[in-house]
Amino acid sequence: MRLTHLGHACLLVETGGARLLIDPGTMSAFDDVRDLDAVLVTHQHPDHVDMARLPALLAANPSATLRSEGDFAAHDRFTIGGATVEAFGGLHAPVYGDVPGCTNTAYLIDGLLHPGDAFVVPDRDVDILAVPVDGPWLKLSEAVEHIHRVGPRVAVPIHEAETTDPAKYTGMLSAFAPPGVVRVLPVGAEVSL
Repeated sequence: MRLTHLGHACLLVETGGARLLIDPGTMSAFDDVRDLDAVLVTHQHPDHVDMARLPALLAANPSATLRSEGDFAAHDRFTIGGATVEAFGGLHAPVYGDVPGCTNTAYLIDGLLHPGDAFVVPDRDVDILAVPVDGPWLKLSEAVEHIHRVGPRVAVPIHEAETTDPAKYTGMLSAFAPPGVVRVLPVGAEVSL
């Protein structure tokens, strides 16, 4: 599997012959991505889907299917371009008190789990976990606990664009996660995992 972190929550996933883009939001550099099979959106917050730039992305990728959290039941499984995708529908993690949440769909793609803004723990093995490290809805201790509960081989920090010191967050994440699990992906670099 090849991953490219395009900033914040946006990942380009290449697996099983498929090119899938997850969460092309306002804090991500995805405009030049081509040859996509699908664009997957976890939820409708602007940092996960840039509604102003999305039409141009889809026009430049006419074969790409757009799937978002409204497309799924609690659990759906489908294939896109040779990749197996499982969608786990649910709610965005609580922000504060009784502030209403929105729907959120986590995607498990050939062993990679992108949870969006939730702490989804599938009832199956996860090889790679994209783990959010910052946001108004989480504490870093919750991100660490998510790694421990999911038990991935690799945890890739995401959701860092609003952080003034991402290295501090990822360093603390590494310190409290199991040894060697956290792997920081340089933004824009393609990495095979």
